[in-house]
Amino acid sequence: MLRASEVCERAGFPTSSLVCEGFLGQAAATAVGLGMPNLPVATIVGHPGAQSEDEIARFAAEVTAAQVVENLTRQPDVIELGDEPGSRDIVFSGSFEEVNEHFAAQEWSDGLPIVPPTLEKIAEFLAFTDRDPNESLGIVLPASRAVTIWSIAVNGVMAGCRPEYMPILVALGEAMADPFYGVEHSGNTPGAETLIVLNGPIIKELKFNFEQGVLRDGFRPNTSVGRFWRLALRNIAGFLPHKTDKGTFGNTFRVVLAENEDSLAKIGWPPNSADMGFAAGDNTVTITRLTGGGVFPSVTGSRPEQMMPYIADAVAAQTGWEIVFTVGGLTYGTLRPLLILTPILAETIAKAGWSKGDVKRYLFDHARMAAWRVEKFTEEWADFPIGSLKHQVNIGKLPPVFAESDDPNRMVPIVMEPDDFMVLISGDPLRTNAYTFTQNGYLGFPTAKKIELPKNWAKRVKAAG
Repeated sequence: MLRASEVCERAGFPTSSLVCEGFLGQAAATAVGLGMPNLPVATIVGHPGAQSEDEIARFAAEVTAAQVVENLTRQPDVIELGDEPGSRDIVFSGSFEEVNEHFAAQEWSDGLPIVPPTLEKIAEFLAFTDRDPNESLGIVLPASRAVTIWSIAVNGVMAGCRPEYMPILVALGEAMADPFYGVEHSGNTPGAETLIVLNGPIIKELKFNFEQGVLRDGFRPNTSVGRFWRLALRNIAGFLPHKTDKGTFGNTFRVVLAENEDSLAKIGWPPNSADMGFAAGDNTVTITRLTGGGVFPSVTGSRPEQMMPYIADAVAAQTGWEIVFTVGGLTYGTLRPLLILTPILAETIAKAGWSKGDVKRYLFDHARMAAWRVEKFTEEWADFPIGSLKHQVNIGKLPPVFAESDDPNRMVPIVMEPDDFMVLISGDPLRTNAYTFTQNGYLGFPTAKKIELPKNWAKRVKAAG
């Protein structure tokens, strides 16, 4: 709404953006990011989703309407924006404790102690890329700031990364700036959090954990790079809690998930990098926003036919309202559920001759939801109307599999096609546990970038120890 209003205002047409009461802080911060801090807004009292029609009408008449009239008939007050510090300005000097207090007061930290980003430490990070420090990878919302090589290095220092992680951080900056990912949705109310998936020889070169304890903090590469992403969202993109970050509950940052490429090579399955369009063996990062996840232990059996029913049930059970990303309540076919198998599970399945594609096809055929439940989510519970699944099939928005009968108990897929499932191999090599995440659709769509290594990479890494 505010972005549309900005375009109108710059064209000379007065506007009044309707903003729910709980989003007024976000609207004010977003307006600053758009360069129009005096953009007029009108308050929608409370939340219409929890009000009766009579309450909505009364609040609109008593509050919202008067503000709309005033916004359209009165010139807003002039508000001057202060200049942000230059990229190389020294913004504060003091002890470690004093620096952390200052950064916390300025909302530049995530609540944990940060490593002070001195010019010397930033230079160490820049030594691990051949890119120009002033290069901009793109402009990101809501703050409308440039993702620069310099700003990436600054946040990498703060997150506790080692300088040699810099090529990974740059690739993440490219992914953040890619419109396909949609970083501007990172502050939406479901509070989904990004997962970074790492592939390639760089996993072992930089000692990322890809075995027991995957997804747990405690391994510096996995943990610090995951923290970098959250700091970059705050300090570059501009997502601040109680302002532009409106996650109702939220999640903490997720540590990096590195695939076990030894196991993948052993069974002949392609790594995630190949699924995302790169060559097996390429160093890549993939980012995807996930609303939640859960482990399911003790996947028992010596054949896929024994194991896959449990796996498919767990994947389906993890998906709830997110089905609206498949059937059109929000968009069509953008849900990308993610399954993580431990090596022993993947190797047992592959031993029977199954490919990764076979696993995805089984999930498509068996990880399903009752049609009546899909329609309840869209029409009543989550209020993203589609009419009915049959209606969406009739107008050509969904494939026929979603309306093969009129039976409300028929089971329909949770995605549009088998390849919408993401299947990864990682975790304790000898445990029969698996993990599944539900994805956040187009509000953080899976996006991959190749990691560009600087010249003399091996020599530089060796020198860094």
